[in-house]
Amino acid sequence: MPGTRKLRRAVELLMIVLCASCLMRPQTREPAPIGKYNGPGGCAASSCHGSISPKTVLRIPQNEYSIWAGQDKHARAYQVLSNDVSIRMGRILNLKTPAEQNEKCLACHALSVPPEQRAQTFDISDGVSCEHCHGPASGWLGPHTVKDWENKTGDQKGQLGMWDLRDLAVRAHNCLHCHVGNYDKSVDHQMIAAGHPDLTFELNLFSAVMPRHWRDSKDIPWFGTKEWAVGQSMQFRDSLHRLARRARSATWPEYSELDCFACHHSLTAPKDSWRQDVGYAGRTPGVPAWNSARYVVFRYAAAETDAATSAKLESETATLAGLMGQLSGDREQIAASAERAAELVHSLAFKLNGRAYDQSFTLQIMRRIAADSRAISQQGQRAAEQATMTLDSLYNVCKQNGAVNIELQSAIAGLFTQVQNPSAYNAPAFAAQLQKVGAALGRSSAQAGN
Repeated sequence: MPGTRKLRRAVELLMIVLCASCLMRPQTREPAPIGKYNGPGGCAASSCHGSISPKTVLRIPQNEYSIWAGQDKHARAYQVLSNDVSIRMGRILNLKTPAEQNEKCLACHALSVPPEQRAQTFDISDGVSCEHCHGPASGWLGPHTVKDWENKTGDQKGQLGMWDLRDLAVRAHNCLHCHVGNYDKSVDHQMIAAGHPDLTFELNLFSAVMPRHWRDSKDIPWFGTKEWAVGQSMQFRDSLHRLARRARSATWPEYSELDCFACHHSLTAPKDSWRQDVGYAGRTPGVPAWNSARYVVFRYAAAETDAATSAKLESETATLAGLMGQLSGDREQIAASAERAAELVHSLAFKLNGRAYDQSFTLQIMRRIAADSRAISQQGQRAAEQATMTLDSLYNVCKQNGAVNIELQSAIAGLFTQVQNPSAYNAPAFAAQLQKVGAALGRSSAQAGN
């Protein structure tokens, strides 16, 4: 029964707090040196971040740990490694050890750091926990409780091991270690074929659906638009670096860099095929297109921020798409093009992180997406999905700032329906729905006088 479950959860949280209080008592052993990971227990006392309900004594609510432990999927990232799907994946991939012990899986599903960086209180089964995002706590756990901690700069905190997540570029890059991948973490075509979900990411939307245990600055107008723009730039930059690494690796070609549903889609009669109707401009017929989803909406923010750099990026991404669309594209040319594009995106990310945001910018991005309905829809389901997430994110930012439009909200909801079944994705149908979004935006602008 719901009441019983709530009571059980309350007891569980109380036990967590009581256990954490024991961990917070003075210990006879020496404190862990800077650079070691303690595990989340050190944050869980009710006087720290483990309060059942938010407090008003300090600037922070002090219930952050309880939110993470009770509601956040990251807290259960390790547990999923022992479910039936993960066991089957391990069997398909011929893993030598179970998933919950395998470094390839632990790299993202737990705080998998070298043994020499683990304090005595560390437990890998805690999953993706506090220090995964905030940095190894042994250096800052004590100092961050002192009154003048908030007066310290990000660099000063960094010297003690804490990462400054108030900087949106740093925050996004931190998420993307797992949600796109880096040198040590990767979801490839083999893993996807075995059953692992493909990686998609949109910082503002993903943050919005998380049980938030943080507060963003209220001093920054239209903060959600900034979160979207910086998140888009960082995910595109990091995905380009990933592409360059893979192109130079022994496992190239890596099919997860391509449009998955160019192959994995429901077959129709040729006369009904929108894909064959669109054709294969700029690539060899039958070769799946490069998955450009991480660029498809970012380009509008880039153009609004730095037209000259944006034009260079348009040219470079066209070159990259052409190289990826060849039957045997030159891997060094692909890597070099991806790196050139990444440098341009890095420059744009810096400018997007520093610029001001307002209603005009937000609506302009939404209008430009809606106006490009045909081009976006024809780039495939992943591109359509990214456009859908963006429109939903930016509409919610408008709503938070007092601009509510029920017609627009309904039209955007219709986009989610169009991308729900990737293998049955239909570009003309998505384009038609995106045009409804454009029409609703047009009426909204006329009413508001924009």
